Amino acid sequence: MILPHNLTSSSDEDYFGVESIPLTSTTCTEADNSEGKASYVPAHLLSELFAENITAKALRTAQTAIKALPDFFPEYVPQDVDHDGTYALREADFWTCGFFPGTLYTILERAIRFPQSLQLPPEINALQFREQLLTLCRIWAEPLYGMDKRTDTHDIGFIIMPALQMDWELFGNRRSLDSIAQAARSLATRYVPSARAIRSWDLLKKKDIEILDQQDNMIVIIDSMCNLDLMYYASYHMQEPALAEMATAHAETLLKSHLRPENMDSSHNSEFRYTGQWYSTCHVANIDPKSGTLKRRLTAQGYAHESNWARGQAWGILGYAQTYLSTKDHRFLEASCGLAEYFLYRLETAPACIIKGRYVPLWDFDAPIDDESNIIRDSSAGVIAANGMLIVSQALAGFNQGMLASRFRQAALVIVHDTLSFALSLEKASLVRASDGYISAEDSTPGATFEGLLKYGTANNNEQARKRYANHGLVYGDYYLVQFGNRLMRMGLV
Repeated sequence: MILPHNLTSSSDEDYFGVESIPLTSTTCTEADNSEGKASYVPAHLLSELFAENITAKALRTAQTAIKALPDFFPEYVPQDVDHDGTYALREADFWTCGFFPGTLYTILERAIRFPQSLQLPPEINALQFREQLLTLCRIWAEPLYGMDKRTDTHDIGFIIMPALQMDWELFGNRRSLDSIAQAARSLATRYVPSARAIRSWDLLKKKDIEILDQQDNMIVIIDSMCNLDLMYYASYHMQEPALAEMATAHAETLLKSHLRPENMDSSHNSEFRYTGQWYSTCHVANIDPKSGTLKRRLTAQGYAHESNWARGQAWGILGYAQTYLSTKDHRFLEASCGLAEYFLYRLETAPACIIKGRYVPLWDFDAPIDDESNIIRDSSAGVIAANGMLIVSQALAGFNQGMLASRFRQAALVIVHDTLSFALSLEKASLVRASDGYISAEDSTPGATFEGLLKYGTANNNEQARKRYANHGLVYGDYYLVQFGNRLMRMGLV
């Protein structure tokens, strides 16, 4: 293995940093144990990831919300007792519009590549289901093609990639690849060479702060790391190296602007922990666009400017893991490892009142808990981080770092196992076939409706936010949950 010029490690183990502590629990199937550490969870215990309920809920929403296209897409499902359990829809230009079409395509991938994973009732023909689902996928993806020229958002990767990447890879649809390429070029217009970064937001307007001047301010958020995959993908497919160069420069800049070094807790004896540098993240950095100098770190969705917003940490884990896959630059793998280890540390050292669902993150790791009966979580943060940890585990296994790879793989499984146990909606759905062969879905228990898969998501609980909402299903939480199941299948773990 060729090491970066500034490293002198004689072995991969020295380079990545790992405590060689043997796994002590190989039979426990619970996500928590008495010491608050992650136990061993076999992947086959995550059967709810592949249950009929997953497919049925996605199909039902696709059929019932289709009348809102092309103007509105699913965003969140309120958990209020007086709500009917259906998706609240958001205008099509909102950053979350690509996730529901992406969920449909992820289930379609299962139907095509992993048909054994679909738990279809015997009366439903698998080929007919696949054809009906493909039709819905195409209908839901259609409005996305018209968004690839948008230069007003850095979230174009979230909008375009979940559905159109899968459409290209499953069917070789050149229209989808061309749209991905155009979207990457649109994102490139937001790159500021003097700052070596992509502008995330044009302005920031909250109750307590406003940043409106782009001449002296450049707002960059940690979420942006997960939009870089768009640029790398387009760069390599279309042979446009400048796109990848911009993405790498952006990732390098955020190593300094958004990652905050944290001291490793020597008393925290987690199995196989990563002993390199640990990091927390800030949500927002204001950078001088002329010099690239960091002016200020703050938050728009976390508890406080100095706190550790859980979903931001998760975006960092996944984003740097994906960036490593595209670049094979060890700095990015180290960053993802350090972010992941700190994420696990915060889960495992959560307040003592967090007994059930320990591995379902608090919405912000530093937010005070005023009422132990109403603890605010963010289930989406957990499943996003778990996807990143699976990628990290694969990368580490390639360096013969079996123990550290196993730690992150098992941690990902524990997070998702605990999330399914704690946050999976109890209101299930089932597939039904009409006499004419049309396949639809209905509540498994009549009148018990919740269109989301996971509960206890938190979009934004910052007290100064213009829209503050928590405790609901989130479309991206569901997308990354279904994606996690597909990653397990691609890795041969289920």
